[in-house]
Amino acid sequence: MIEKSKFGKRLLKENIITEEILQKAIKRLEESNEKTPSNLAKILVSEFHIPHDSIYSTLAELYAFRKEYIALEKIDDKQIEETKNILQQFPENFRKKLFFHKIFPYKIISKTGDRLKVLSADPTNKLTQQIPEVTDFKKYEVVYCPLNNLMDIMDLISPQKNEFLELLEEVGDEVVDVEKEEYEVDKKELDEKINKSQLVNLFEGALVEAVRSDVSDLHIIAASETAFEIYFRIDGKLRLWHRQENTMPEAFAAVVKDRFQGIDRFERDEAQDGFAQRFIDDHLIRFRISIIPVVSSEFHRRFESVVIRVIDDRKVITDFRKLGFQKLAEKEFHKAISSSKGIVIVTGPTGSGKSTTLMAALHYVIDPTKNVLTCEDPVEYVIKGARQLKISHKMRFDQAIRSILRHDPDVVMVGEIRDKETADLAVKLANTGHLTLSTLHTNDAPSAISRLYKMGVEPFLLAYSINIIIAQRLVRKLCDNCKRPLSKEKWNAAMEFGLKQEDLEAGRVYEAVGCPKCTAGYKGRINIAEALYFYPDISEAIMKAGDDIDVVNIRKLAEKHGMLSMRQSGMDRILQGYTTIEEVAYATSENN
Repeated sequence: MIEKSKFGKRLLKENIITEEILQKAIKRLEESNEKTPSNLAKILVSEFHIPHDSIYSTLAELYAFRKEYIALEKIDDKQIEETKNILQQFPENFRKKLFFHKIFPYKIISKTGDRLKVLSADPTNKLTQQIPEVTDFKKYEVVYCPLNNLMDIMDLISPQKNEFLELLEEVGDEVVDVEKEEYEVDKKELDEKINKSQLVNLFEGALVEAVRSDVSDLHIIAASETAFEIYFRIDGKLRLWHRQENTMPEAFAAVVKDRFQGIDRFERDEAQDGFAQRFIDDHLIRFRISIIPVVSSEFHRRFESVVIRVIDDRKVITDFRKLGFQKLAEKEFHKAISSSKGIVIVTGPTGSGKSTTLMAALHYVIDPTKNVLTCEDPVEYVIKGARQLKISHKMRFDQAIRSILRHDPDVVMVGEIRDKETADLAVKLANTGHLTLSTLHTNDAPSAISRLYKMGVEPFLLAYSINIIIAQRLVRKLCDNCKRPLSKEKWNAAMEFGLKQEDLEAGRVYEAVGCPKCTAGYKGRINIAEALYFYPDISEAIMKAGDDIDVVNIRKLAEKHGMLSMRQSGMDRILQGYTTIEEVAYATSENN
C-alpha cells in the first residue's frame, strides 16, 4: 500500500509534506493505474504544488540515483560542442520528447565513448530506457539534476526554438508594405494584405513566447496608421515585446480576430470577447480575448485595443499554504475555510491575486461528499470536483445567483459581490449553513465591512455571517541571483520609510540589480496582505454600529489580535529579503 511506502514515510519525516496532503494525494493516486512512488511524486508536484526539487531529490535518494549540480560558469565551449554533437545523434522527435520531460543527454563518461551521462529532473522517468533503442549509446547513467539548474543548462546549450518567429526571421522584418498615404481599408484589400503577409507567424509566435515567458496578458495596440506594438505583462508590469513598422494595425487585428472563436473580424465599432486554445510545449493553453474600439489622432481610422489573457492551468495553486501568507494570516485563513459555514471575502484591485487565493481555498474544501458550485463571469480555470455555472445570454449572472439557492450547495464561490442582491445571497447562504467564497473591490479589509453596509446589508448580518476578510496586493519578488544589500546612499530614505538602521547595517534590506535570469532585478511575485478575522469583539463592534461602520475602531481591535496592516506585511517581506522598498511603497500608497 502507498500509505506504508518508504517514499511517503520519508516525505513526512523530512517535513516536505503533511499527513493531510499525503492522504489527499493517495486518494488521487487510487484513481491511477500506476500506484508507484514516481506517480505519487507527479501528483504532489502538479496538483499540490510541492516544490519539484524537494520531492524529486527525495525520490532520487530512495532509488539511489546520484545527484549533481552543474554551475553554468563551469560549462566551457568544449563541453557545449560535445553536448550538441551528442544531441545530433538522437532522432528529432525523440529529442523533443526528452526535452519536454526535462531529460538531457549531457556528456560521454567512458574512454570507449559508448557510456552517456543523462541529466534528469525525474531520474525515474522510463523514457530514458528507450535511449539504447534509438541511438548507439547502449550504456548510460541517469543523474538527478535540480530542475532550475537543468533548465538553465538546456537554455545555454540547446535553447527552445520558436518556429513561428524563425519563419519571420527568414523573410526579414518588413512584414507588410503599406503606402503611408493609404488609409481607407476595405474587406477585399484587408484579405489580400493578410494573405500576402507573415502576420500569422508573428501572432502565433507571440502566443508561444508569452507562455514560455510566464506572461499574464498580451496587449496589442495601434502605434500609428502604419505600425502596431505588442506588449507583454510580466510580473504585473507591461513591457514592449515587439513593434511592427510598415503594417496596418487593422490587418494584424483581423489576423488575431480570425483565430478566436466568438469574434467578428469586420466588427470594429463594438466591444467583443472571445476565446481560443493552443497546444504549446505539449500543454493545452487557453486564451481569452477582449477587444474594444479606441480613438486615435488618425480620426479617419477605426483602431482597436486588443488584450489577450493567458490561462495556463499549470499556474493554479491548489495548496493554500503555497500562497505565501504570513504565519498568523495563514492560520486564520485556514480556520475560516475549514468552517462549514460563513463568508470568506478576498479584496483588492484587479491583478492583486484574488482569484488565485480563492482557487487555492476551493481546492482545499473540495471533497466528493460536498456539492461545490461556482458562479463566475467569465470562468477562467476548470476546477475538478466543482460544478461551474456558465454565464451566457440565456443564463445571466442574477439568474445564476438565484439558481444556486435551489441547487442544494455545500460550498459556493461567487466571483464578485457586485451589488445588494449578490451580498444578500452570500449572507443568506452563510446563515443557512453554507461556506461562501467571494471577492470585493476595496483598498483594505475594514473598508470591506463599510462597503457591504452601504450596499444595504444590516450590521447584525455582517457581524455573524463573515468568517474573514483578506485584503491583498502582489509585489514583485527580488531575483535571488542578483539582488544586493541596499546601497548606503539610500539608507536615509529607507529609515524614513520605517526601517531600522540595524537592519540596514546587517544587510537584511535588498535592492534590485538585474541579470539575464530576471527582468530588471525581479522574478515572480509574492503577496502582502492583511487578514481581518472576525473575533467575538470585532463582531460585537459591528453589531453596535449606528449609522456608519467605525472602520478605525475595527482596525484597532484587529491589530490587537495581531493583524498586520498592508504596510506592515510589506515591511516584513522586505526584511525577509523577498522584495524592495519601492515595491511595497507603490503597492501600499493608497493605504496610507
